[in-house]
Amino acid sequence: MIKITECPRDAMQGIVHFIPTDVKAAYINLLLQVGFDTIDFGSFVSAKAIPQLQDTAGVLSKLDLSNTRSKLLAIVANYRGAEDAVKHPEITYLGYPFSISETFQLRNTNTTLPQAFDNVKRMQELSVANNKKLLVYLSMGFGNPYGDEWNTDIIYKWTEKLVAEGIGNIALADTIGIATAEQIGNVYPELCQAFPAIEFGIHLHSTPDTWQPKIAAAYQSGCKRFDTALKGYGGCPMAADDLTGNIATENLTTYLQTQNEPLGLNMDKLLEAIEYSGRVFL
Repeated sequence: MIKITECPRDAMQGIVHFIPTDVKAAYINLLLQVGFDTIDFGSFVSAKAIPQLQDTAGVLSKLDLSNTRSKLLAIVANYRGAEDAVKHPEITYLGYPFSISETFQLRNTNTTLPQAFDNVKRMQELSVANNKKLLVYLSMGFGNPYGDEWNTDIIYKWTEKLVAEGIGNIALADTIGIATAEQIGNVYPELCQAFPAIEFGIHLHSTPDTWQPKIAAAYQSGCKRFDTALKGYGGCPMAADDLTGNIATENLTTYLQTQNEPLGLNMDKLLEAIEYSGRVFL
């Protein structure tokens, strides 16, 4: 079955005005009732770096997990954030953005690539010791605007290193929305074939008129795990100045329905969440 990770954290993180904790929690509680595989709900990062997510622990305390099959994912930017995240038994996944562009790694987490990879190794040990799964995002997985060298060999090299450290969950991330359908169709199946034991997901950013070829290319390449956000909100505030949004969840579900994929989602709750999103993203 297709696994959809709904990403309210990614959708909210770049919003300038502070969204009240109760509003965030109410929105995520609705999303928990839809039936997504995973909810990317928050991030244990510096309040100075991402002010919007300073209340992640508070949001978590208000979530109702008594009647949901969805797992929770929290993003961390360093080992200290991972230490905070593993204290919460409700969290299944820790997500770490590992960029194959050193320029973006410095911009996003203030670390060099060797330092970031050392973080991965330490966070993997911490995750295993605390019954968590570390999901590594290969940021800038389809190119970068910073002039750093990019090619598929670099993606393969870092994937091989991650797998050697025991990482079992990897997501190819198109951080700034520059991936083409052709790139996706080349890179994704090649990695799946080379590392068959790894669950590869895909985290795409896109403009509203370019999402369909990308999703189709990923799906036709065998992708079973997609990250999306309702109404296409969000993007990475540490990347380009003009945010390129997430793929809209409703666009993904519509596409998958045309492919006769069983989704197992409560569509009434999905519509309710879409309606409530208007209170979140003013």
